[in-house]
Amino acid sequence: MPRHERRPRVLLLTAGPLDGPEGCGVRLAADVLAALPDVDFVWFTQGPRRRQAPPERGRPVRVLSRDGAPHPVPGAQTSLTGAVFARRVDLVHVFLSIGHGFPAYSWLRPLLLGGRPVVHTVPGVTDNRSLGRARPLGTTVALSESMARRLRAAEFGDVRVVPPMVRLDEWPYLPRPEGFPAVLFAGHHDPDGGAEIAIEAAAVAHGEGARFRLVLAMRGRPGQDAEALDESLRERAGAAGLPDVDVRGHVDDMHALLASVQVLLFPPPRLGGNPDIPLTVLQALATGRPSILSDLPQFADFGHAVLRAPAGDARRTGQQLAWLLDQPRSWDMLAERGRALVEDRFGPERFAARYGALYRELLA
Repeated sequence: MPRHERRPRVLLLTAGPLDGPEGCGVRLAADVLAALPDVDFVWFTQGPRRRQAPPERGRPVRVLSRDGAPHPVPGAQTSLTGAVFARRVDLVHVFLSIGHGFPAYSWLRPLLLGGRPVVHTVPGVTDNRSLGRARPLGTTVALSESMARRLRAAEFGDVRVVPPMVRLDEWPYLPRPEGFPAVLFAGHHDPDGGAEIAIEAAAVAHGEGARFRLVLAMRGRPGQDAEALDESLRERAGAAGLPDVDVRGHVDDMHALLASVQVLLFPPPRLGGNPDIPLTVLQALATGRPSILSDLPQFADFGHAVLRAPAGDARRTGQQLAWLLDQPRSWDMLAERGRALVEDRFGPERFAARYGALYRELLA
C-alpha cells in the first residue's frame, strides 16, 4: 500500500517496557500513544509476567523482564529489538533522559535507529557532563523552555518544547480537605532528591507554630534498600523534632493521597534523576493542591501558580509552608491558579496537537 494511503507506523522506544514501572519516559510514551489514535504504534511489553495492564492500542513486542524495570539485560534486548523494528516503521520516537550512558547510544544512532526520522523526547538530564559528549538523535523535544535552552546551548540543533500532559478528567479539582492538615513530599531516595530538605523545612514550619502531618511518599530505585532508607528518614524526622511523620513506600493510589493532603512540598536542590517537570507536581496542581517548589529554572514555567523558595534553603521553604497553612484565602487563590495553569498549558488537547503536528512535519 502506498505510504500516503495508510496510517503512519511509529516505534515507541523507552528504557523499560511500556507496561512496567511507571517512570517519566514510560508515562510520556503512554500519553503519546493515547493522544494520537491515527498512528499505528509499536511498543515493548514485559514478560513473562506483567506488573500492570498493558495499553490496548498498537503492537506490543515482548522482551524478557522479571519486573519491567530498566535493568541491563532487558535494556539490551530493547536496544537490539528496537534496531530491527526501527527499519520497519516510518518514524522512531525515543523517550530517554540524558545520563552517563546516553553519549555512547547517541554515537551508535545510525546502527541502532537506521535512517528513519527520529523524535527524541528528553524527560530530563541526569548527568550534565553527558550533554557535551552527546549527539542529537534527531528532532529533540524538551519539556520546558529552560531545558530547551540548555539543549540548544549543547548544540542539539532542532529543539522543540512540548510540555507533558495531565488527563484532566482523571485528576479533577477537589475541595480543600477538612480536619488535621497533611503536607506531602513525593520523590525518590536520591542524594539531592529533596526528602531531607522537606524534613528540615517541615521542622522550621513546626517551630513557627504550624501543626500538620508530614507524609513522605518514597519511590525506591533498582538496587536500593528502600526499607532501610525509609527508616533513615524516620530517624531524621525524629531528630528534627517532628512529632507526626508518615514515611511510605510506593503509593498505588496517588489520587486518594493527593485528595487527603493540603500542600505538596517539593524542594530538591537540583532535579538529578527527576524529570524536568515532575508529573506529581502537575497532578497536585490539577487536583487543586498548592505547591511549594525549589526555585529551579525548570519551574519558572509555573509562574505565580506555585510558591518557590531558593534551592536548598530549608528555612525559607519552611517559612512559606507555615505561612500557607495559616492563610486559607491564599491557599484558595493558589489552588485555583494551579488548576487554571494545568488546563491552559498541560492539557491533553495541546499535547496531542503539538506531537501530531511534529509527526506530520517529519513524515511529510
